[in-house]
Amino acid sequence: MIFRHALASIAILSMAGVAQAAPVTVQVVGVDGRPLPGAVVTLTLPGTPAPAVRGPYRVAQQNIAFDPKILIVPVGAQVSFPNLDRVRHHVYSFSPARKFDLKLYGRDDSRSITFDKPGPVALGCNIHDGMNGLVYVTATPFAAVADGEGRVSFAGAGAGRGTVTVWHPSIRKPGNTLSQPLAVSTAGATAVVRLRP
Repeated sequence: MIFRHALASIAILSMAGVAQAAPVTVQVVGVDGRPLPGAVVTLTLPGTPAPAVRGPYRVAQQNIAFDPKILIVPVGAQVSFPNLDRVRHHVYSFSPARKFDLKLYGRDDSRSITFDKPGPVALGCNIHDGMNGLVYVTATPFAAVADGEGRVSFAGAGAGRGTVTVWHPSIRKPGNTLSQPLAVSTAGATAVVRLRP
């Protein structure tokens, strides 16, 4: 629910202040040629205002998992990490965009981190190796997680030459990201991003 709320906020922000609104659809395809759900897709266009920091933003530790597994936030967002489990957790990240280490804390306790640089921030737990998640920090209002068909749509994009960036753990490039240029006309644009072996 929080993740959907964050995406709704980003979608609303993306429509504000853009003179020539144009729909953009991006399809992400895996190495095997199939749609790749769960990829984070961003669209950067010159002159697009940065998304406002709203919130609250939260990644809970619940049922020995991060919830939501992927959270998209704007640069400058503060994210809380409440522990809703009966066991203690030790949340950390070694990602270049934000390194942090939240030492052991128990049920109904919470810690917060401010994310001040864009990029993917992989989450882990020092106690539970199977726990993993992602906070994706973005400087563009056009950011979403690909649906079951590997597709995202952005409304309200301005016309111009931009860049589509895709993050997914299966991308074998630095930061697990892949970028390609995209020209958006006043009628919009459609793009396919194919992962390479």
